Amino acid sequence: MNKILIVEDEIAISDLIKIELEARGYKCEVANDGETACDFIENKRYDLVLLDIMLPKIDGYELLEYIKQLSETPAIFITAKNQTKDKIKGLNLGADDYIAKPFEMGELIARIEAVLRRYNKGCEIQQIDDVEINIVSRTVKKAGKEISLTPKEFDLLVLLVQNKNFALYRETIFEKVWGEDLEFETRTLDLHIQRLRKKLQWKDKIKTVYKIGYMLEDKI
Repeated sequence: MNKILIVEDEIAISDLIKIELEARGYKCEVANDGETACDFIENKRYDLVLLDIMLPKIDGYELLEYIKQLSETPAIFITAKNQTKDKIKGLNLGADDYIAKPFEMGELIARIEAVLRRYNKGCEIQQIDDVEINIVSRTVKKAGKEISLTPKEFDLLVLLVQNKNFALYRETIFEKVWGEDLEFETRTLDLHIQRLRKKLQWKDKIKTVYKIGYMLEDKI
């Protein structure tokens, strides 16, 4: 289980991020100022740090420099400072990504997953009810029994799982699974969704979202 430190002085935002990440299997801690974050980082190990720039006591730029002195822990800035010069400064200091507020939660999740994969810290095993997905071996088991999926069915399943409870547009799904250079074919996508529903007995879990696309529903 990946452990993430959220450094954000706006409590409503930090609480929202924590709830969403923990719903996806991450373990999260929150620091609402830079000084508290320094104490946490000095005494604990994290797989990723999400940090604002405008923080009380110690700002995000100073905090990032402190993080890089202690370890190779990846960090993503989430901040209202959205000018190009701010982004360049953050990236030059060693941030792995830079997200401007306001942001979509789905985008944040995708960027977190991308950074963790670069550091080989992504979750190897995803569990939804009695279905276990092994990202590394590309195998799927339901109630302990292996389920045979085609490569595209597996990629589609992983995309849905990594974005569970978020509606994905058909075009977005097709682009990420089949490649943006291919012409979008809604029939191809619909057929693969039908196969996943049947093989995993997920008729009621993979939802069709009217005028949007599909969503994997995982009730907490």
